[in-house]
Amino acid sequence: MESSDHLLADAQRFGYVEADGVWLRPVLAQPARQIGQVKDTPEAALLYFAQRFGLLRTKVETTLANMAASDNKGSFLMKVLHLKEQLKSYEGLGDFEALNEQLVAAEDAMAVTVAQNREKNLATKLGFIQEAETLRNSIEWVSASEKVKDLRQGWLKTGPVEKARAEELENRFQQAIQVFFDRRKAFQSDKKAMANRVQARYLDLIQQAETLKNSDQFEATSRQLKLLQQAWREVNGTLPKKQASELWTRFRAANNHFFERLKAHIASQQAAGGPGAPAPAEVLLARKRALAERAEALMNVPPQEAINHAKALQAEWKQVGTVRGEESDRIWQRFMVACDKIFELSALEYHLRKRTDGTPLPTDPAERARFRATTLRTLLVDDNQELATLRDNLANLSPSPANDAFRQMLQTKVRSFERKIRTKNDLIELFTQQAQAAG
Repeated sequence: MESSDHLLADAQRFGYVEADGVWLRPVLAQPARQIGQVKDTPEAALLYFAQRFGLLRTKVETTLANMAASDNKGSFLMKVLHLKEQLKSYEGLGDFEALNEQLVAAEDAMAVTVAQNREKNLATKLGFIQEAETLRNSIEWVSASEKVKDLRQGWLKTGPVEKARAEELENRFQQAIQVFFDRRKAFQSDKKAMANRVQARYLDLIQQAETLKNSDQFEATSRQLKLLQQAWREVNGTLPKKQASELWTRFRAANNHFFERLKAHIASQQAAGGPGAPAPAEVLLARKRALAERAEALMNVPPQEAINHAKALQAEWKQVGTVRGEESDRIWQRFMVACDKIFELSALEYHLRKRTDGTPLPTDPAERARFRATTLRTLLVDDNQELATLRDNLANLSPSPANDAFRQMLQTKVRSFERKIRTKNDLIELFTQQAQAAG
């Protein structure tokens, strides 16, 4: 606490009493101004206004100390400017020039800090703009949408830049993310329209199959249903899993209804030919061809359901009978390839469910198809290594007759792995096409 004598001396240095008025001497480029009245004695009045100045000085010192301790010094700018303005009208007696110098120094220091911060903010925002302009052409809709969301949050949290550039940067950033959202909206609209077209095509094929399922023109209807099944496989597009399964169930039911009637018709023809009469080769080929088509159509069925149907079809194939010739071989190849794909798809789904990293499958159809293709490529590495080992063992096996059984076993395994690898490559190509169609 300053002594009264010292305060009075300061008051007399910076002010005076005249005609019962208390005056502040010229300061801060302002003329002398009256700041109060003498209510008791001149000395008491001067002491009072010196003490008031002490309150102002404490306020300034506290503000500057808080600013020095803060990481965000720029937030004190308005307080400092307000205090500077307050000096010009404050009613007190003291060294206003000294306080003003402290406040000007603080303002200058803040100006440097603010300029530095705005440079940092500029670099940060330019980085956000660059990322946004890169993402605006992305087709990875799910992951890119999350990234754009993060960019927007980061943009809002970043402090201001120089006013001269603020509007330009804001426009660039908003335009980049708007381009992305406009493209995503257009894609979703196109995707919905495509889904509607795909659904309409499936419903048309179902209607045709249901119209044919009770036909007695067995030979002609078999050919028509074969064309419908081929058309079903060639529909280019994807639907939600539940909807696709429901449509496939209707289409399969119509086909199964007809082919069950065809089996009964063939059986009645065989019975008419006498006990044990063999079916004509054309009839057996038709039955095998129908089984191959049904196996190929299982690609549209969920893997766990499809594998049970594939096993049933294999058992049914064995009951058809033997037919020799190139056409029979081609049908067998079709049937075998179709079943192999079903079994490999089931193995893939089992592998995906048993993963240890816990990463969920992508929900976007295009990303999900790419993920499955990538997983199959990884599995192919092990298959190719195993095939190379089997071929080496077979090549190094002694030609002794004692090794014939082992040699046959190795040859069987080699053929099996060659089939697995071909099937995986076919599925990779299928998933790649699906990704392109969905993306």
